[in-house]
Amino acid sequence: MIERIIIAGAGGQGIMLMGKVLAEAAMKEDKFVTWLPAYGAEVRGGTAHCMITISDNQISSPVVSEADSLIVMNAPSLVRFRDKLKKNGLLIINSSLAAEGTTTQPRAESLSFSVPLTDIALELGNIKVANIVALGFFIAKTAILDKKNILATIEDMAPKDRKDLIEINKKAFLKGMELMKEW
Repeated sequence: MIERIIIAGAGGQGIMLMGKVLAEAAMKEDKFVTWLPAYGAEVRGGTAHCMITISDNQISSPVVSEADSLIVMNAPSLVRFRDKLKKNGLLIINSSLAAEGTTTQPRAESLSFSVPLTDIALELGNIKVANIVALGFFIAKTAILDKKNILATIEDMAPKDRKDLIEINKKAFLKGMELMKEW
Protein backbone atom coordinates (compact mmCIF):
# COMPACT_ATOMS: atom_id res chain seq x y z
CA MET A 1 0.00 0.00 0.00
CA ILE A 2 1.16 3.49 -0.82
CA GLU A 3 -0.91 6.67 -0.59
CA ARG A 4 0.41 10.00 -1.84
CA ILE A 5 -1.56 12.98 -0.53
CA ILE A 6 -1.47 16.71 -1.17
CA ILE A 7 -3.31 19.01 1.24
CA ALA A 8 -3.58 22.66 0.22
CA GLY A 9 -5.22 25.86 1.36
CA ALA A 10 -4.50 29.24 2.86
CA GLY A 11 -2.10 29.83 5.72
CA GLY A 12 -4.06 29.64 8.97
CA GLN A 13 -6.46 26.92 7.77
CA GLY A 14 -4.60 24.15 9.58
CA ILE A 15 -3.08 22.61 6.47
CA MET A 16 0.18 21.67 8.21
CA LEU A 17 -1.64 20.35 11.27
CA MET A 18 -3.77 18.07 9.11
CA GLY A 19 -0.64 16.69 7.47
CA LYS A 20 1.14 16.24 10.79
CA VAL A 21 -1.80 14.36 12.30
CA LEU A 22 -1.82 12.00 9.30
CA ALA A 23 1.94 11.47 9.54
CA GLU A 24 1.95 10.89 13.31
CA ALA A 25 -1.01 8.50 13.14
CA ALA A 26 0.71 6.55 10.33
CA MET A 27 3.80 6.17 12.50
CA LYS A 28 1.61 4.78 15.31
CA GLU A 29 0.68 2.05 12.81
CA ASP A 30 4.34 1.35 11.97
CA LYS A 31 3.94 2.70 8.44
CA PHE A 32 6.68 4.46 6.53
CA VAL A 33 5.76 8.13 6.20
CA THR A 34 7.04 11.42 4.85
CA TRP A 35 5.61 14.88 5.49
CA LEU A 36 6.84 17.78 3.37
CA PRO A 37 5.44 21.23 4.30
CA ALA A 38 5.57 24.27 2.01
CA TYR A 39 4.60 27.69 3.29
CA GLY A 40 3.75 30.69 1.15
CA ALA A 41 5.71 33.88 1.64
CA GLU A 42 2.83 35.54 3.48
CA VAL A 43 2.26 32.58 5.87
CA ARG A 44 -1.14 33.41 7.46
CA GLY A 45 -3.50 34.08 4.57
CA GLY A 46 -0.94 33.11 1.91
CA THR A 47 -0.82 29.73 0.22
CA ALA A 48 0.26 26.66 2.13
CA HIS A 49 0.42 23.01 1.20
CA CYS A 50 1.98 19.81 2.41
CA MET A 51 2.71 16.48 0.81
CA ILE A 52 2.31 13.27 2.78
CA THR A 53 3.24 9.79 1.65
CA ILE A 54 2.15 6.78 3.68
CA SER A 55 3.45 3.35 2.70
CA ASP A 56 4.06 -0.20 3.87
CA ASN A 57 7.51 0.04 2.24
CA GLN A 58 10.33 2.56 2.28
CA ILE A 59 9.67 5.85 0.52
CA SER A 60 12.30 7.14 -1.87
CA SER A 61 11.22 10.80 -2.01
CA PRO A 62 8.92 13.07 0.00
CA VAL A 63 7.90 14.98 -3.15
CA VAL A 64 4.46 14.06 -4.49
CA SER A 65 4.42 14.74 -8.21
CA GLU A 66 1.20 12.77 -8.76
CA ALA A 67 -1.24 12.53 -5.84
CA ASP A 68 -3.59 9.66 -5.12
CA SER A 69 -5.61 12.09 -3.01
CA LEU A 70 -5.95 15.86 -3.00
CA ILE A 71 -7.65 17.83 -0.24
CA VAL A 72 -8.19 21.50 -1.09
CA MET A 73 -9.51 24.05 1.36
CA ASN A 74 -9.93 27.05 -1.00
CA ALA A 75 -10.34 27.94 -4.68
CA PRO A 76 -6.74 29.04 -5.40
CA SER A 77 -5.50 25.68 -4.12
CA LEU A 78 -7.83 23.79 -6.41
CA VAL A 79 -6.60 25.79 -9.39
CA ARG A 80 -2.97 25.29 -8.42
CA PHE A 81 -3.02 21.57 -7.57
CA ARG A 82 -5.86 19.91 -9.52
CA ASP A 83 -3.47 18.79 -12.27
CA LYS A 84 -1.29 17.01 -9.69
CA LEU A 85 -4.11 14.53 -9.00
CA LYS A 86 -3.73 11.23 -10.80
CA LYS A 87 -6.48 9.90 -13.04
CA ASN A 88 -9.30 8.48 -10.89
CA GLY A 89 -7.74 10.05 -7.79
CA LEU A 90 -9.73 11.22 -4.77
CA LEU A 91 -10.50 14.94 -4.59
CA ILE A 92 -12.06 16.55 -1.51
CA ILE A 93 -13.02 20.21 -2.02
CA ASN A 94 -14.07 22.62 0.71
CA SER A 95 -17.13 23.90 -1.13
CA SER A 96 -17.60 26.65 1.48
CA LEU A 97 -14.56 28.43 0.01
CA ALA A 98 -14.11 26.84 -3.40
CA ALA A 99 -17.41 27.23 -5.21
CA GLU A 100 -17.40 25.23 -8.40
CA GLY A 101 -17.05 27.38 -11.51
CA THR A 102 -14.98 27.62 -14.63
CA THR A 103 -11.76 28.51 -12.81
CA THR A 104 -12.15 25.83 -10.15
CA GLN A 105 -13.36 22.81 -12.10
CA PRO A 106 -11.79 19.58 -10.86
CA ARG A 107 -10.36 17.07 -13.29
CA ALA A 108 -13.23 15.25 -14.94
CA GLU A 109 -11.78 11.81 -14.25
CA SER A 110 -11.36 12.32 -10.48
CA LEU A 111 -13.59 10.97 -7.72
CA SER A 112 -14.69 14.37 -6.45
CA PHE A 113 -16.51 15.33 -3.25
CA SER A 114 -17.56 18.95 -2.62
CA VAL A 115 -18.12 19.25 1.10
CA PRO A 116 -19.00 22.50 2.94
CA LEU A 117 -16.21 21.98 5.48
CA THR A 118 -16.05 25.55 6.78
CA ASP A 119 -19.83 25.71 7.18
CA ILE A 120 -19.79 22.46 9.12
CA ALA A 121 -17.00 23.76 11.37
CA LEU A 122 -19.09 26.86 12.08
CA GLU A 123 -22.04 24.64 13.01
CA LEU A 124 -19.74 22.81 15.43
CA GLY A 125 -18.85 26.16 17.00
CA ASN A 126 -15.26 26.66 15.80
CA ILE A 127 -14.33 27.67 12.23
CA LYS A 128 -10.76 26.49 12.85
CA VAL A 129 -11.74 22.80 12.83
CA ALA A 130 -12.72 22.68 9.14
CA ASN A 131 -9.38 20.94 8.52
CA ILE A 132 -10.19 18.19 11.00
CA VAL A 133 -13.66 17.71 9.49
CA ALA A 134 -11.84 17.21 6.16
CA LEU A 135 -9.48 14.73 7.81
CA GLY A 136 -12.41 12.70 9.15
CA PHE A 137 -14.05 12.66 5.73
CA PHE A 138 -10.78 11.56 4.11
CA ILE A 139 -10.13 8.75 6.62
CA ALA A 140 -13.71 7.47 6.33
CA LYS A 141 -13.39 7.38 2.52
CA THR A 142 -9.92 5.82 2.28
CA ALA A 143 -9.61 3.79 5.50
CA ILE A 144 -5.82 4.11 5.17
CA LEU A 145 -5.44 4.61 8.92
CA ASP A 146 -7.35 3.45 11.97
CA LYS A 147 -9.62 6.12 13.44
CA LYS A 148 -8.43 5.32 16.98
CA ASN A 149 -4.88 6.30 15.99
CA ILE A 150 -6.09 9.59 14.51
CA LEU A 151 -8.04 10.36 17.68
CA ALA A 152 -5.04 9.45 19.86
CA THR A 153 -2.80 11.69 17.74
CA ILE A 154 -5.22 14.60 18.08
CA GLU A 155 -5.05 14.16 21.84
CA ASP A 156 -1.25 13.79 21.87
CA MET A 157 -0.67 16.91 19.76
CA ALA A 158 -2.97 19.27 21.68
CA PRO A 159 -1.59 21.35 24.53
CA LYS A 160 -2.32 19.50 27.78
CA ASP A 161 -3.93 22.58 29.30
CA ARG A 162 -6.41 22.91 26.42
CA LYS A 163 -8.86 20.04 26.88
CA ASP A 164 -11.43 22.13 24.97
CA LEU A 165 -9.27 21.86 21.81
CA ILE A 166 -9.05 18.10 22.16
CA GLU A 167 -12.82 17.72 22.45
CA ILE A 168 -13.77 20.03 19.56
CA ASN A 169 -11.19 18.42 17.27
CA LYS A 170 -12.38 14.91 18.13
CA LYS A 171 -15.96 16.03 17.54
CA ALA A 172 -14.95 17.55 14.17
CA PHE A 173 -13.09 14.41 13.12
CA LEU A 174 -16.06 12.18 13.96
CA LYS A 175 -18.43 14.58 12.16
CA GLY A 176 -16.27 14.31 9.03
CA MET A 177 -16.38 10.51 9.23
CA GLU A 178 -20.15 10.62 9.70
CA LEU A 179 -20.53 12.90 6.64
CA MET A 180 -18.73 10.41 4.44
CA LYS A 181 -21.09 7.65 5.51
CA GLU A 182 -24.03 9.84 4.49
CA TRP A 183 -22.59 10.43 1.02
